[in-house]
Amino acid sequence: MPINYGVFKGVPLEPIKLGKDERHLEICALNLKGNEKYFRTSINIKSYGFPSEVLYYVEDNFTSPHISSLPQLPFGYTEINQENRKFALDYVRGRLFTPSLMKPLPNIEPGPDNDLNEKLSQVLNEAIKRKGILYAFGERWGPIDRPDEYFKFLPSNGIHNIHMNQGSVEPWRKDNGIWQDGGLLIHFEEQRRWVGIFLAFQSQSWCTDDEGHDTVYCSHNQNGNIKK
Repeated sequence: MPINYGVFKGVPLEPIKLGKDERHLEICALNLKGNEKYFRTSINIKSYGFPSEVLYYVEDNFTSPHISSLPQLPFGYTEINQENRKFALDYVRGRLFTPSLMKPLPNIEPGPDNDLNEKLSQVLNEAIKRKGILYAFGERWGPIDRPDEYFKFLPSNGIHNIHMNQGSVEPWRKDNGIWQDGGLLIHFEEQRRWVGIFLAFQSQSWCTDDEGHDTVYCSHNQNGNIKK
């Protein structure tokens, strides 16, 4: 069945932490309004499947009709369903970016600026410094009545699956669906600029049916067109 999909709107806070298994970056984000003051955003930087390197694309000046309605969202978590699907992301159907621009990177690699941990941390640290507004798309978890594992706020709650959520193989095939892809959009209001962060696994198919399941395994050519 599809995931419990939605978007969290908040302000990212220091510090950014590397998850204990080094497969995620963990961010604490502040909800400017509402009872649940903090959310943990958990971002995949290494796949549990093969190949382990995650595909990523960062657009420093993201433009899309999709972003025009996002500032209308309240701070905090908003569930996305059929009634407000205009807020949803879909990498295959939404024409958000050219798929061939996605490149695989290891999670951690010796040397400067050559791994996903560093690439994403650079963007997120800029968002923290400039007080950017973070929109994290994915699956809600919690609240759980215990301190958060990384940031110790109570109750623990947050959002994960911040990556493409269709075309997955077993054991993740049960989570497939359309218009439920994860991602990060950051609004730098003073600069009137948006940044988009998009993530996918190399094991996922870009040819999906109306339920988000792979129809054939395919790749994308240099023009960004799907080829079977």
